Amino acid sequence: VQLQASGGGLVQAGDSLRISCVTSGRTFSNNVMGWFRQAPGKEREFVAAINRFGESTLYGDSVKGRFIISNDNAKNTVYLQMNSLKPEDTAVYYCAAGYVMRDSSAHYTYWGQGTQVTVSS
Repeated sequence: VQLQASGGGLVQAGDSLRISCVTSGRTFSNNVMGWFRQAPGKEREFVAAINRFGESTLYGDSVKGRFIISNDNAKNTVYLQMNSLKPEDTAVYYCAAGYVMRDSSAHYTYWGQGTQVTVSS
């Protein structure tokens, strides 16, 4: 399974941004897609996850109510719509694929290369 994240960039506080992750390979074996982020000097943090059919989602406390995860199985793509961005959202965002919906990176088997999101104040 290969994951390719894209769509990151430099935005101002309060702006919105949508990042994407395209999966290829044995995508049918992935029940859950997730987003994590890592800021310099900090541990990797869970952002959001969605199950294969989009029926169930999970969000980290710091993004709940601002970010929305969605997927388009026809395009093998998962999205993260980020609204009301804050400078503390600045990080490299990674998409990941796994089998169970958890907020721990240990439960995700496949990882993309990451896309940088920078929010200026």
